Amino acid sequence: MTEVISLTAPDGAPLSLVHVSIRSKSGRQPTRGPVMLVHGAGVRAELFRPPLRRTLVDVLLDDGFDVWMLNWRASIDFDPLPWTLDEAAVYDYPTAVAHILAATGAQTLKAVVHCQGSTSFTMAAVAGLLPAVDTVISNSVSLHPVVPAFSRFKITRLAPVVEHFSPVLNTAWGYKSNGYFSRVVRGMVRASHPECDNTVCRMVSFTYGSGHPALWAHRNIDAATHDWITGEFAESPMTFFEQMKDCLAAGHLVHSGVHPELPQNLVAEAPQTDARFVFLTGTDNRCFLPISQRRSYEFFNRHRPGKDAFHLIPGYGHLDVFFGANAWRDTYPIIQRELTL
Repeated sequence: MTEVISLTAPDGAPLSLVHVSIRSKSGRQPTRGPVMLVHGAGVRAELFRPPLRRTLVDVLLDDGFDVWMLNWRASIDFDPLPWTLDEAAVYDYPTAVAHILAATGAQTLKAVVHCQGSTSFTMAAVAGLLPAVDTVISNSVSLHPVVPAFSRFKITRLAPVVEHFSPVLNTAWGYKSNGYFSRVVRGMVRASHPECDNTVCRMVSFTYGSGHPALWAHRNIDAATHDWITGEFAESPMTFFEQMKDCLAAGHLVHSGVHPELPQNLVAEAPQTDARFVFLTGTDNRCFLPISQRRSYEFFNRHRPGKDAFHLIPGYGHLDVFFGANAWRDTYPIIQRELTL
């Protein structure tokens, strides 16, 4: 059974929670507490339910977890709006966590967070805004974004040019046009990314990483998932790319300074959270290099040795960790084990 609950962030941004009940699988009640799944930029909560025989959601339900998938303000299920990591950290996650705890009666919850869902969620956690979260599984990037050289060039040099023509970059331009600029971008991508026939797959690589493809390896995903990708990616605002440019220059997450709830420097002091963090990344990640998560783990470990964990997953990249054809065998067991420690 799946229920979609609409929420509104304190600043008026739309949110929703997709509650997937264990009763839809077996008729049993959850035997463990709630776990919230948080997607990245330009996608949506359904990222965690690809057309696989066994998804991460299935695994968590079978393990007895009460599964809640969050659509935060970056979700393509909503009309596009400019957003920053700050806003998600200060508004979206505290709102979602409060609703889940009230709905379930639980005192704490766990979270599996990905990409910009992970950066913004980690920002909230280290600022002390999520005291009820006791475990965080963070995939690909968290406090210390490090990207390949060509990605840095695109973010620092090309993104400001794009912003003159469009307030967003939309990977759905791979199959639909929105004026001449979208057609120009699609033509550039087709010329520079000949690795497959799925133009959205190629657009995703152009937008978010460096590689052919950049966010997964074709060898790791099956044909149905490769087709499914076409409808699961869309807009990311240029406000996000502007902020990421500043983060790359600093070597760690930075915020706009608008929200006093966030410390001036996110890495100057010990994280203001008791949650245990588990940092995951694939060895072949060409969106955020594996050193990103290594540096964040080392930061946490300096302040609280032995509490947190780091896993480098051989043969995987950025998103095939979740929707690889063999993720049930190679990556889900790591997540399962860390959630139940």
